[in-house]
Amino acid sequence: MHAPQVPQQIPPQTCCIDAGDVRLAVTRWGAPGPTRPTIVLVHGYPDNSDVWHAVAAQLAGRFDVVAYDVRGAGRSTAPHATSAYRLQKLADDFIAVIDAVSPRRAVHLAGHDWGSIQGWEFVTDPRLQGRIASFTSCSGPCLDHAAIALRELRGQRSLAAFGQALRQLMASWYIGIFHLPWLPELAWRLWLSRAWPRYLRLTEGVRARPNPTQTADGCHGVRLYRANILPVLRAPRRRAAHAPVQLIVPLHDRYVKPAVTEGMHRWTPRLWRRNVAAQHWLPLADPAGFAAMVGEFVDHIEGAPASAALQACRVR
Repeated sequence: MHAPQVPQQIPPQTCCIDAGDVRLAVTRWGAPGPTRPTIVLVHGYPDNSDVWHAVAAQLAGRFDVVAYDVRGAGRSTAPHATSAYRLQKLADDFIAVIDAVSPRRAVHLAGHDWGSIQGWEFVTDPRLQGRIASFTSCSGPCLDHAAIALRELRGQRSLAAFGQALRQLMASWYIGIFHLPWLPELAWRLWLSRAWPRYLRLTEGVRARPNPTQTADGCHGVRLYRANILPVLRAPRRRAAHAPVQLIVPLHDRYVKPAVTEGMHRWTPRLWRRNVAAQHWLPLADPAGFAAMVGEFVDHIEGAPASAALQACRVR
């Protein structure tokens, strides 16, 4: 793999895009062209699009790179209603973004954490068939697929299956807390926002850039959990991806266990899986390595021969 060189003379450009009930803050590095496919980066919780800046800088030498603050984060509108954070609304936002930045050419999508969860919604949404050329998923499963897998594990009634389900449930302890009224928001306002950089440094070994919207990002973003987790657990949908998928799987992720991504070949027409000795915030810990994996995958989907690394991680 190689990390693209950064053209220092190309500063990022910012704009806002209307997406119905919200305005989305968008940052763009470069411009599209015949040899410059568009890559759209979608961030997770409790981040905003700033989490992608180092990755985007690596990719901007060869690609048109776009990152946006999802609704509720950064400089984008933060609706008050929990229902405004449902995955279908997030898919509407993504459609508005790609309609604006790449209306005639399919984009390559990469997501981390909740950005990856959203990405699975996009890449299984029939409205977006033909609009997404590839999807790179890191540390965020498809909620529907995860719910189906959990039901299947419960039905196996074996110690191994019980242990696998228990490990993921223990890793997801915070999801229950996020469903409590007021408590998560109070924690962000009183102390968690100030403590967050230190927490990342101690648990992930990364030094995050100062985030002036961290409190708001944390408070608004819990609605993603409240709007989506329980409805999907009650009625998961069987939906397959309509684009090639690359899984980047941090083996030491304390929030999303690698086992959650097993069995994804059932839902994807073309699948690659890269196991990486890393923790959850891989885009912050190793932006050059993350960018190299994304760039290599995009190159291949655009027609370049598969590298030895890609050939080795091909699942189907």
